[in-house]
Amino acid sequence: MGVFASTDDPGSTGHEQVVFCQDKQSGLKAIIGIYSTALGPALGGTRFYPYASEEAALADVLDLSRGMAYKNALAGLDLGGGKAVIWGDPDQLKSEALLRAYGRFVESLGGRYYTACDVGTYVADMDVIARETRYVTGRSVEHGGAGDSSILTAWGVFQGMRAAAEHVWGAPSLAGRRVGVAGLGKVGKYLTTHLVEDGAEVVATDVSPRALEWARQTYPQVTLVDDASALVAADIDVYAPCALGGALNDDTVPALRAKVVAGAANNQLAHAGIEKVLADRGILYAPDYVVNAGGVIQVADEIEGFNFDRAKLRATKIFDTTREILRLADTEGVPPAAAADRLAERRMADIGRLRTIRLS
Repeated sequence: MGVFASTDDPGSTGHEQVVFCQDKQSGLKAIIGIYSTALGPALGGTRFYPYASEEAALADVLDLSRGMAYKNALAGLDLGGGKAVIWGDPDQLKSEALLRAYGRFVESLGGRYYTACDVGTYVADMDVIARETRYVTGRSVEHGGAGDSSILTAWGVFQGMRAAAEHVWGAPSLAGRRVGVAGLGKVGKYLTTHLVEDGAEVVATDVSPRALEWARQTYPQVTLVDDASALVAADIDVYAPCALGGALNDDTVPALRAKVVAGAANNQLAHAGIEKVLADRGILYAPDYVVNAGGVIQVADEIEGFNFDRAKLRATKIFDTTREILRLADTEGVPPAAAADRLAERRMADIGRLRTIRLS
């Protein structure tokens, strides 16, 4: 198989375990990060991406796995946080052998980590990985899985956006509001549908000509702009980053005209302190790992034996969770991101503590 390196002391990151995996023949180079198993086995997707360096891949998996622990905690799941990255261009490297080699590394962790889809990996890939491991979710309907998790990801983002709208404008609706959607991929398409059906005016952009053509054909009333910079500077009420992370940074936040940020992208805050800049500008930020939890709720439900109606009901509760976080932020005088962190850490501590009660 090649190289399997694991460390239980990954520096000051707070992670329980970080695993480096390599299979030279298939070209697999992967890193699995397990941030916490306080609430249960770690769950998080596998990202297949051509990072500039191994250091960049490691930084991403550490950030993403920590975020998954907080996301799963606030979603009310009995699951910890983990994430994996496969370093390379999926268009060039992805193969049955590579995915199955990766599956064997996941299996070697004995259930400490469940994997699922993320950027660069799809339902069909999970079916291949599952030929080597039991600890995979987000599988196809044909194999008893939940299918496309972006369906409930978008539904959850929409619920979080409704709660933010209620907090700012007094009504849980986007009707009559101008919403900017950055990214018309798997999640952005479904989110656009919800917004149009709710009566919102949508402005959008994407780097993919195919995605832009989908918008023109499906929703000709959607206004398309050249790029994310134009979208940020547009006259919009809500900004929904739905592509890669770091969308809220030192360049975009000062230019942002929206009063609410609520989107599907992970790790939207480019660095610590941006959440305070948003608050100082009077921009309400609905924490990304709260509002985009619908997907992980969907794939987590699959572990029990998937029931779409049950999973959608759980994802709908993102409205209540977002509302509670925004209320707590106001009460404690902190940004919503800080309030969300406190709630997640409280649940991990309170429920994780129960493991100390010895069972025979």
